[in-house]
Amino acid sequence: MNITLKQAEAVIAAAKAKAVALNTLMNIAVVDSGTNLVAFAHMDNAWLGSIDISQKKARTARYFNMASGEIGKLSQPGGPLYNIEHSNSGLITFPGGVLITNTGGEIIGAVGISGDSVENDHAVAQAGADAIK
Repeated sequence: MNITLKQAEAVIAAAKAKAVALNTLMNIAVVDSGTNLVAFAHMDNAWLGSIDISQKKARTARYFNMASGEIGKLSQPGGPLYNIEHSNSGLITFPGGVLITNTGGEIIGAVGISGDSVENDHAVAQAGADAIK
């Protein structure tokens, strides 16, 4: 199962609405279940460096089927996944990447957000993912 463009656009719209509510500017990336980019939005004046980060957060979540922040917890020094961020052409292991599931609970993609604090990045990503449920 893969996210459709229509669903990805709904994710983008919900994430943008949450970013506006938080008074922040974000880069929003939606990937399908194979980690291919389906939709992307760069809010006006959002950080340029966060374009790549948002896409890597989405891919990180899908590669390991968990939120990117959860990978971060496991990849700390002494942790079982220490240094994993160097794999797969670079991962992002802090919050802001969230899986997207369909109404049946199947993973159909992931959303990655970057542009503010990791707390706000995660909140915006979750709002985007929740648009599909």
